[in-house]
Amino acid sequence: MADIFDVLADTTRRELLQLLLDKFVASDGDVGELSVGEMVELLAISQPTVSKHLKVLRESHLVRVREDGQHRYYSLDPAPLEAVEDWLVPFLASHFEAEANDGGIAVFAAWSGSGVPGPIRRVAQSLPSGGVAGATIGRAAAGASHQARSVIEGATAGVQQRVIEPLRKVFGR
Repeated sequence: MADIFDVLADTTRRELLQLLLDKFVASDGDVGELSVGEMVELLAISQPTVSKHLKVLRESHLVRVREDGQHRYYSLDPAPLEAVEDWLVPFLASHFEAEANDGGIAVFAAWSGSGVPGPIRRVAQSLPSGGVAGATIGRAAAGASHQARSVIEGATAGVQQRVIEPLRKVFGR
């Protein structure tokens, strides 16, 4: 199997993943499938080219395929992207730490995705090592967020596999 970074290095494969992500988001939490034909139409490239790239994505476990007669329906499987996220987080944390010239509070705000109220900002700015404190809090928040997301995604996949798919088979959907 190819290294995940080699797989993601190709522009066409990233575009295919983006299409599948967009479809998943638009499907409001449903599977978010696209057929090969739909992807060919959306990207305006040949079917053999799309199929070649989907094979690489499938072998890297970045997509799932459902066969229905002669048709293939693809959906995104984000689990392997966690390795990319884990690799990137320290680089992003270092960037925020280097840029934090306001006592580290910007680092915390960036990681938490929230604004910081004035009183908390003033206290953080008064700390002698606020940059380190903010970066540490930010990393801890990012780690907790990543772990929670991983648990939720795992539970969702389990429900999909053990409950939804059997029900779809029973009801023919």
